[in-house]
Amino acid sequence: MNTENSSSIPHDLEKTEVSHNENAVIDPTSEEYLIDKKAERRLLLKLDAVILPMTVLMYLSANLDRGNIGNARLQGLQKELLDNSDNKYSVVLLSFYITYMLVSIPGTLLSKAFPPNYALGAGCLIWAIAATCMAACQNYASIIVCRLFIGVGEAIFGQAVVLHYSLWYKKNEIATRLAAFIGAGVLAGAFGGLIAYGVSHIHSHIDTWRILFIIEGAPSVVLGICVALFLPGRPDRSNFLNEHERELEFLRLKSQNLDEGNNGIDWSGVKRAFTDWKSYVITFIYSCMQLTLSSISGFFPTIIASLGYTNAQAQLYTVPPYAVGFVAMVIINHFSDRLRMRGPFIIGVFSINLLGWLLLLIVTHNQHVRYFGTFCIVIGGYATIPLIQSWVSNNTGSQTQRAVHLGFLNSFANWAALTSPFIFPTSEKPYWHKGFGMNLGFSCAAIIVTACMMLYYSRENARRDRIEGKPVPGQRVDQARLHDLAPGFRYTL
Repeated sequence: MNTENSSSIPHDLEKTEVSHNENAVIDPTSEEYLIDKKAERRLLLKLDAVILPMTVLMYLSANLDRGNIGNARLQGLQKELLDNSDNKYSVVLLSFYITYMLVSIPGTLLSKAFPPNYALGAGCLIWAIAATCMAACQNYASIIVCRLFIGVGEAIFGQAVVLHYSLWYKKNEIATRLAAFIGAGVLAGAFGGLIAYGVSHIHSHIDTWRILFIIEGAPSVVLGICVALFLPGRPDRSNFLNEHERELEFLRLKSQNLDEGNNGIDWSGVKRAFTDWKSYVITFIYSCMQLTLSSISGFFPTIIASLGYTNAQAQLYTVPPYAVGFVAMVIINHFSDRLRMRGPFIIGVFSINLLGWLLLLIVTHNQHVRYFGTFCIVIGGYATIPLIQSWVSNNTGSQTQRAVHLGFLNSFANWAALTSPFIFPTSEKPYWHKGFGMNLGFSCAAIIVTACMMLYYSRENARRDRIEGKPVPGQRVDQARLHDLAPGFRYTL
């Protein structure tokens, strides 16, 4: 693996770095100084008014359609179709991750090869149709097929939205907007609990879990069509911007060397992502979060019910932890953008996650303390997502390298999620030492590895400063060709 220490950058590239910096000057006419801040704020409001609502609704829909299996379990799905078998339920959960992992890298690259609005809309339609069809399932095999297709659709969509944001927003604008985007997943948990609670009181000849799948799946079909038709694709091709706004957007992107102008797949960027050891380390950190997230997705209502609530009450009591998690995530990621730092916030959120799993593991009789622990794991499971995704987006030089590395987060990080369906067996209820203990251990590992990566980035930036001198405003950085090895490129801590 490439360790990217002083010997990892080719000798001729180091020469280029030195000469590049010697000729670099601060250009008062550079893009950074030409941007009209008031016009930029108006442009951001326009972007946020369309891009954020549509992508947020997609994530809300995706999480409802992925996570409602946990609510449906309490409403009789496991008893009716799965012979009340924990193993069969675990396989149903597992099936989603199989296709989700296999399709994530090519699925994310689709937004580079084709207009992003078409790629994202197609992904939404695939999972929406599959999620709605779950209402018609009559046996174990049909549920698995539907979950496999939900995984395909969400793989095309999941990390491609992060890539899409990087086409429109600057580095220090992404985390806050990703927090709003991922926050829809937290709200999905809250809405999912409320919807499931309401559906559980419907008296009909149709099973309530079937009604749940229809109510949460069908609207997503309409959403997929709207995304394909109305979501802005790329700044250089979208009719969403007028000429003045397009020029301003190009200046904004150019000021941070984000204006590649290449809409196809750059295979050198693909190679860089696969051969860069940092891709795998950051993916491991993300996998630690995925274990918590998949545990929550599949078992959160069950964990809440184990605190002494009825199944119907448990659906309702899932709402407050999700609501608090949403507020915490927005605040944390806002300050991460303001300070332009990711690592310290990732460590802080994993520490909250660690506390939650620790309380659930060691507290056995005080159910109020255990319920407080569920708030901590929701914050830890969700607030970390935009932080890590922003870290990847900030520290990958080119769009293609970014697309592949973001795909890594789903393809390779979900190995941890593959274990979650099997670490909460009913026989260990209500203490689940295996499930709580594994999540606790992975949170500890994530804290240690994140601290090591921060130390590496700091030392690597200092090394490049010694070789090149400090980057100057207006200096052009050849990220499209040299990716994160480009002279002038610096990592975000």
